[in-house]
Amino acid sequence: MSTTVELLKGAAELFPDEVVTSAHVRHFELPAGAGRFALITLDNGFDHTKPTTFGPQSLANLNAAIDQVEKEAAEGSIVGVGLTGKPFIFAVGADLKGVELLKRREDALAIGKGGHDVFRRLSGLAVPTFAYYNGAAMGGGVEVGLHCSYRTVSSAVPAFSLPEVFLGLVPGWGGCALLPNLIGADRAVSVIIENSLNQNKQLKGKQVFDLGIADAIFEGADFLEQSLIWTASVLNGSVTVERAGIDRGEAWDQAVARGKAFADSKVHGAAPAAYRALEIIAAAKDGDLSAGFDAEDEALADLIMGDELRSGIYAFNLVQKRAKRPAGAPDKSLARPVTKVGVVGAGLMASQLALLFLRRLEVPVVLTDIDQERVDKGVGYVHAEIDKLLGKGRINQDKANRLKGLVTGVLDKAEGFSDADFIIEAVFEEMGVKQQVFAEVEAVAPAHAIFATNTSSLSVSEMASKLKHPERVVGFHFFNPVAILPLLEIVRGEQTDDASLATAFGVARKLKKTAVLCKDAPAFVVNRILTRFMGEIQNTIDEGTPVAVAEKAVEPLGLPMSPLVLLELVGPAIGLHVSETLNRAFPDRFTVSPNLAAVVKAGKRGFYVYDSGKPELDPEVAALLKQGDTVLTEEQVRTRVMEAVAQEIGLMLQEGVVAEAQDIDLCLITGAGWPFHLGGITPYLDREGYSERVNGKKFLPQGVASVPA
Repeated sequence: MSTTVELLKGAAELFPDEVVTSAHVRHFELPAGAGRFALITLDNGFDHTKPTTFGPQSLANLNAAIDQVEKEAAEGSIVGVGLTGKPFIFAVGADLKGVELLKRREDALAIGKGGHDVFRRLSGLAVPTFAYYNGAAMGGGVEVGLHCSYRTVSSAVPAFSLPEVFLGLVPGWGGCALLPNLIGADRAVSVIIENSLNQNKQLKGKQVFDLGIADAIFEGADFLEQSLIWTASVLNGSVTVERAGIDRGEAWDQAVARGKAFADSKVHGAAPAAYRALEIIAAAKDGDLSAGFDAEDEALADLIMGDELRSGIYAFNLVQKRAKRPAGAPDKSLARPVTKVGVVGAGLMASQLALLFLRRLEVPVVLTDIDQERVDKGVGYVHAEIDKLLGKGRINQDKANRLKGLVTGVLDKAEGFSDADFIIEAVFEEMGVKQQVFAEVEAVAPAHAIFATNTSSLSVSEMASKLKHPERVVGFHFFNPVAILPLLEIVRGEQTDDASLATAFGVARKLKKTAVLCKDAPAFVVNRILTRFMGEIQNTIDEGTPVAVAEKAVEPLGLPMSPLVLLELVGPAIGLHVSETLNRAFPDRFTVSPNLAAVVKAGKRGFYVYDSGKPELDPEVAALLKQGDTVLTEEQVRTRVMEAVAQEIGLMLQEGVVAEAQDIDLCLITGAGWPFHLGGITPYLDREGYSERVNGKKFLPQGVASVPA
């Protein structure tokens, strides 16, 4: 395979920091006299926490191992070849660190062809080949197994996916062509398109088997041993693998159409990867794998050089790396232990917080509120959620009983908080109320206790200003739904000390939240940007632009939901409150919409009704709207909104609200669900020219979320 070797040699120079994966070949006799077998194990070192990836040198190593077993197969000295990974990790695909450094399309094309040429050799061997998915498998790790004759999967596999579309690529080493020909187009569309665009949803081992990707499933404890016994049975004919027939008729076309409709609903045509993947799946209907592989190569080359992938890798690095090392976080050694948590309030938000602290910290959690009915309701909510976890098999009865025993409710703060280490309030969003709560808590809590506020927009410094010890107050702003959205904005007040801040970050880590340090500025990060974004859209509606035009204007961003649907999720009253807070702080840029105020006053929960199954403007809301006569086009609305957002982010960075633009993007991705293909927001603003037009410069240097210079 000299062409493969040359491709990989040329590409290797472009991956200077590749973590090289070795491919060791071992031989042994299969049970039941099935014969001599060769097993290739992918491994990149002794650290089992580091995933195994494929760069040029790693592919070359696998290629060399295949050279060896190919010769043995041709000589008849082996009856089959297996492929597996190091403990708990099979392989997670291409080395993205190297991919983002590529500057030329021909280099990107070489990576695609090189991977195809190596993996295809597995299907071309003179003996059957077996992939043993013993751990996490993603992208190219899944695809290398698809080139084998048979596959087994461990029931303990925690994550299995083709995440390329999520990042801005296509499964380009056989996934788009092989998977629909193995399990059918409909299931393949679910794995390649739906799961990817649903925030990179992962499959478990049992799901991999149920979909038909794996031919057999075994327990994790003795997975390889059982897989080899099964392999012997396949080779000696005592086990016959039967697979469902593939419908290559109308069902295939319907699956592709369903995938396109789903992509439209998620990215609105703004990101090309899903559509390129669907084109390849559609063409794979005739079973011409060579043509499919060629199409994958061309799509990979185009997309690797495109903006979507660069933004996707940038976003991936933010979530996987920057999130684990928060900028500005104090030394971990300053953090104090937290052995009991107090929650002021027992409403829905407070109850969600109590449940989260309980599950993650597994320490006593006590709720308090103004009357026993509220307290009982809050504790009851937590108990009910624990029962749901028990019913789903997520926890056992012993753990359910233990967790229930750890959560209590009291009316007397002195009784509940006298030995609490961390006390968080989630009461009505009004400064006087919160100041009173903290004064009451300070009077009964121990001297070392940290006071946290879940305020979404109010000043942490002002909240702490009347306390004897304001240094132990910290902002701890969660996003709803608390159990799902990863972001936690940690806000340092003017007098917050390092020990309090370090404790807050320590708690955030245990809660498994993505913590971003913010300056105490109005509405912090996400709410400030979203309020400016939503405010400009609302302004165009107030001035006369039809609601549908204003909403559709930002569809090219591919946001998870339209602005007014988001407002409905947040709640119009909360949106109005935040806009009022920001209007007081920055009256020149933030307005308070009279139409939004009218909607809130009328008690409406949103602008839309869903009687027809899709959002339509509520006639009662339409009757409330008072509009001017200035009608803008979609492009004019989009330009106005994006320039406003670019201005606001520029000002936030000048004010030091966060350390860098990367933190803005991390917040929007993890707190507001903004898509990876945008990279949050600043790469999009840079790419479309808004940053330079408004601020005179880009937010990010060339090569960050863009092709290197």
